[in-house]
Amino acid sequence: MSVTHDVHIEAGRPENSVNRPAAGPRPRAGFRADIEGMRAIAVTLVVLSHAGLAGLAGGYVGVDVFFVISGFLITTLLLGELRRTGTISLARFYARRAIRLLPASTLVLLVTLAGAWLWLPATRFKAISLDTLSATCYGINWRLAAEGVQYLNADAAPSPLQHFWSLAVEEQFYLVWPLLLLILALTVRTRYRAAVLAVLGVAVLASLYISIRVTASSAPYAYFGAHTRAWELGIGALVAIGATRLAALRRGPAAVLTWAGLAAVLTSAVIYDEATPFPGSAAVLPVLGAAAIIAGGCAAPPGGAALLLRLRPFQLVGKYSYSWYLWHWPVLMIAPFLLDTEPAPGLNLTLAAAALLLAAGTFHLVENPGRSQAWVRRSAVPGIGLGLALSLAAAGVAKVGGNHPPRLAKGEPAVLTAEAVAAATDPQAELQRIIAASASLGELPSNITPKVQKGHRDLPEYYATDCHLDYPEVVPPGPCVFGDPAGRETVYLFGDSHAAHWYPALRTIAAKRGWRLVVRTKSACQAPVVRTYTSTFKRAYTECERWRAAMLAEIKRAAPTMVVVSSNGTDNGGLLDASGRFLDREPGAARDAIWVAGWKAMFQAVAGAHTRLVMIEDTPWPGRDTPECLATNAAHASRCARPADASFAFPQRQALVSRTARDLGVTVIPTRQWFCAAVCPQVVGNLMVWRDGSHITTKYSRMLAPLLEAELPI
Repeated sequence: MSVTHDVHIEAGRPENSVNRPAAGPRPRAGFRADIEGMRAIAVTLVVLSHAGLAGLAGGYVGVDVFFVISGFLITTLLLGELRRTGTISLARFYARRAIRLLPASTLVLLVTLAGAWLWLPATRFKAISLDTLSATCYGINWRLAAEGVQYLNADAAPSPLQHFWSLAVEEQFYLVWPLLLLILALTVRTRYRAAVLAVLGVAVLASLYISIRVTASSAPYAYFGAHTRAWELGIGALVAIGATRLAALRRGPAAVLTWAGLAAVLTSAVIYDEATPFPGSAAVLPVLGAAAIIAGGCAAPPGGAALLLRLRPFQLVGKYSYSWYLWHWPVLMIAPFLLDTEPAPGLNLTLAAAALLLAAGTFHLVENPGRSQAWVRRSAVPGIGLGLALSLAAAGVAKVGGNHPPRLAKGEPAVLTAEAVAAATDPQAELQRIIAASASLGELPSNITPKVQKGHRDLPEYYATDCHLDYPEVVPPGPCVFGDPAGRETVYLFGDSHAAHWYPALRTIAAKRGWRLVVRTKSACQAPVVRTYTSTFKRAYTECERWRAAMLAEIKRAAPTMVVVSSNGTDNGGLLDASGRFLDREPGAARDAIWVAGWKAMFQAVAGAHTRLVMIEDTPWPGRDTPECLATNAAHASRCARPADASFAFPQRQALVSRTARDLGVTVIPTRQWFCAAVCPQVVGNLMVWRDGSHITTKYSRMLAPLLEAELPI
């Protein structure tokens, strides 16, 4: 989200031996105060939205406004250079970008990395160091897009460098756009302007089409992708190409155009929210609104929106907008940990104001002085050299820091839970004793397993085979058979990720009993036949519906010896009716009835004369991300424990589902006794119980194998 401040706005066709300037009025050269004011509105919308200000959930459209501004200003500069010199110096262009962007962004990257090391949970630091590397090479948008479609990252805390994605999109666009303008200037002998308009028009329409399609199918790639955002910068470029003619607009219509554009931007910020499929077609309103403000402003109408935008507060915030954008998100993400408090709108607004003060200091001490030095303006070499030096410095610090994450305080070794339970004459009683003793745990045991910093990566081994399907996938990659492939008895494990975390236990039992274990699990795709919404794609989770129907048919045909089912007991992104309408406003009892009916339909779909059905009730939820909580409270691990009565999602619904299952002859296995006494500790003996906010660790699941085996109808 970077735009250049120290420019004079000029527009027109290239003036060289091939292309002569068009006749007619030209836009007034000079500083565009209205654009500076637009920056202020754009960054304020983004910051207030991130601060959680009620009524501005759609403030993310400020980024789209910045894209339009950037497309306009950069294209104006490039065409101006082409008109004056007959060519475009790519080296000077990238040198200017480096001088303009990298001093401030490198400072923010390094300070954020240091703040993350000092105050954020140690579990996050490795990922943040990778984010720093990605941001340094302007590729963080693709990293975020890839992570956004992975269920394992669904509950991950946002990166304090997440906002660098918009800078990455811009720079990827500018790897192509100046080169394309230069190629056209060298190859098109006549009608250069028409050629540029034709190429840009096709690119804008293609990118908008892709944006609409990808938003409907894969929202993270649509939101962070350069291919789905390029049209927004292209719209700004189109306005720049037409600036000469726009300057001739009648003042009355031009003024109306600017006010209408401002209304469109502000309206979108108010009516959009996190559930709005974006960018897609929804981005058209703020993008065209921003373009209208700039287009109308080319005529400098005395009664236009510039009356508001050129006021001193808007000009001041606009001047600091780049640095404010850089600082606001790391401050919002890190300061609550430094202050040892929970984020809240009031605190967030205070932190946003503090970030503005940091931005002012950065502008005057780093951003502005860096680009005004004579030695970096004489040629492209110093600017490119400065950019490389800053990028390498940030990358080097990130690499070294990633190899030396913060250490956690650890106490004495704890009892080896798995060995103690396996050796006990009454395994359940022994486990309950260890659970009760762990409720008052102080320092983390030195032999905690898995290590807290590696907890998020503690996945059942079959994840590596791709047999657990993520959001977009609907077809298993192969047979996904474990245990004894030639076993006489076939057992299916079916459900979502809350079924998948029972794989280590079932795999242990299958190996002991010679079962042929077939695993059919899919992220966030619950076992009951219901329709849900996924916030990842911002639509009905149709991939789940297709996969579930196919798997139920497969299980019915296979007629296995036993089907073990488990599932997340929440509404996930929301329960939908057949038409796609949210049922969140329906009474809880009505939604519970839908879930009960869905479970009943699922059991009936796979029932067979010789198939035993088993439902493992959903496990308790720790209430917070376990590795992060333990990393934050390494000396007082008991602070992470949660009362047992508050640890189960929708207990009344679960009771209804269990009763219905038993009525259908299903074996129902409760789980509370395996995780909780009066409270549910996040460490039991030497074992960390959950690897995130709801999934149990591989070692804990495997430890429970003898207890689960005792409950199975075998």
